[in-house]
Amino acid sequence: MKKFLFFFILFSNFMGAQMPDISMVWLNDSMPYTGTIGNDKKEIKLKITTSEQSKKNDQEYLVSGYSIVDQNYTKFEGKFLINKYKDASKKGTVYGQYELAEEIKGKHSGKFIGKFIYTFKWNKKTEKIDAQYLELIGDWKSYDGSLDFRTRLKNQ
Repeated sequence: MKKFLFFFILFSNFMGAQMPDISMVWLNDSMPYTGTIGNDKKEIKLKITTSEQSKKNDQEYLVSGYSIVDQNYTKFEGKFLINKYKDASKKGTVYGQYELAEEIKGKHSGKFIGKFIYTFKWNKKTEKIDAQYLELIGDWKSYDGSLDFRTRLKNQ
């Protein structure tokens, strides 16, 4: 009976633990993510305007915003999903994947799919993040399948 009670308490604590809400991270202080798309490395900007933690899965964040390549401005919606978290005393790293679906506007709209790495330094004195770096590495594929480009974006 003691073993059953111990496992019940352990399971209850595990189920009650929730990932802290880091939805502000994806907003990048209202700055766009910048990077390149395609073999010719065209400049791309991706701006996330809304971000919220999913009510069903605390490891998932629902986002929306827009992308800009040349003069092409396209809205998107999507998600970031955390797969792994490593914590050192002064530095943390979060690994995951993202999927951002642009609104359908013809040949130059599609989906961004890839992985992200978010690293940050924790200041114990101020109990705040001192430095953070977020990189999105993946692909953009047009909905009609005619275009497929590598993408690499980072926060500023």
